[in-house]
Amino acid sequence: MPDTALTRPAAHPTDPETYAALHADAIALLDGWRPTSPAAAAARDRTRTLLDAGPVTMSRPHRPGHITASALVLDATGSRVLLCLHGKFGRWVQLGGHCEPTDRTLAGAALREATEESGIAGLRIDPVPIDVDIHPVSCQGGSLHHDVRFAVLAPPGAVEQVSDEAEALGWFPPDRLPEPLAGGTVQLVAPALAALKRSPLRLAP
Repeated sequence: MPDTALTRPAAHPTDPETYAALHADAIALLDGWRPTSPAAAAARDRTRTLLDAGPVTMSRPHRPGHITASALVLDATGSRVLLCLHGKFGRWVQLGGHCEPTDRTLAGAALREATEESGIAGLRIDPVPIDVDIHPVSCQGGSLHHDVRFAVLAPPGAVEQVSDEAEALGWFPPDRLPEPLAGGTVQLVAPALAALKRSPLRLAP
């Protein structure tokens, strides 16, 4: 098998074609989504406007703002949520992060991030978002994360493994989340539990 890394130019995050498929997925996803709260509706509308700037909005170099994907992981019974104590800002938060050139869907990006950061194989995701949130970050000297959030279900007996990005991982009852808690994380609990009841969570496309 030829070494494709040598025979094919590497994708560059500022090349519009790099994120074209993911950008198209984001537009279709948000255009067809029914927001879970008034705040999520306002964030969806702002995010949809951002996407008009093109595929570059899917990558972290876009300083006016860029799309990220995150996931609230539930245990197999739906009675606990998995959060990480983030190493950079010292707060408990759901799993997630930046999109990568290999991502083709936002649900897939969220599932990848949740798998990488939890170390749990066999996670399942509901590809319908549970929230959209916009918050300031330090990327590129100051930017905005337009975070599209999903519900993810862990398999029975799942054992988490702490990644390099986290100080710790922990399972918590939805009504007893840890402190200090990142802003916007608590608002994911109700729509995530509703997603679990609505339909079986499944693998991302």
